[in-house]
Amino acid sequence: MAKEKMEIGAISKPRFEFRSFGQCFCEAHKRMARLSAPVPEKVWERHSDEIYIISRTNDINNTKIRDGKMDIKTYVQTVDGLEQWNPLMKGEFPISAQVLKEEVFPAFMVEMPELTKDTYTYEEFISMVEANPDLAAVRVHKQRFGYMVNDTICEVGNVLINGAKVVTINSESTEIEDIKKTIADVGLEGVENINYLQAIKRVIGMSNKPLANE
Repeated sequence: MAKEKMEIGAISKPRFEFRSFGQCFCEAHKRMARLSAPVPEKVWERHSDEIYIISRTNDINNTKIRDGKMDIKTYVQTVDGLEQWNPLMKGEFPISAQVLKEEVFPAFMVEMPELTKDTYTYEEFISMVEANPDLAAVRVHKQRFGYMVNDTICEVGNVLINGAKVVTINSESTEIEDIKKTIADVGLEGVENINYLQAIKRVIGMSNKPLANE
């Protein structure tokens, strides 16, 4: 069976991912840039502002809001240390009480707030999140530099998590062996695989674990 060719920004079957967070991946970044095949100019450098909804009781559903749209991905499995996530839900504001009741709050694995309206604005939703001691709405700004190494989609990003700067580096593909080769080629063997959910929890103090190179 032929391998699926990875294209940045294209929809593919569920990918596996290696990602880590720390203070500096300078040498790995340099090697990733040197080894990269040409990539479209639109992914040379990208900026985005997002809100991640972090739950003290959930490590398997990753919820973020960008440009008024909510996106929830759910953890599927880990194979050879690489995580696979699938889309669980996409929605936009104003959002219906039914979606909040049946999809959103169950993904957080917390007690359901009382819903008295048919639809809720972004501001009303954030107020419900802030009222729950097990939830946190975390501001995340991303400056991402895109690469393509060994036919895997790669990036290095400067990330502000509630204003705290960390660096992330990743490689993702439908092909596990291509990611493992990329990890070796850029010098990331032995570095902990940390997803966004875990990184944010560590930065805001919801988890007491350190990042990869702190």
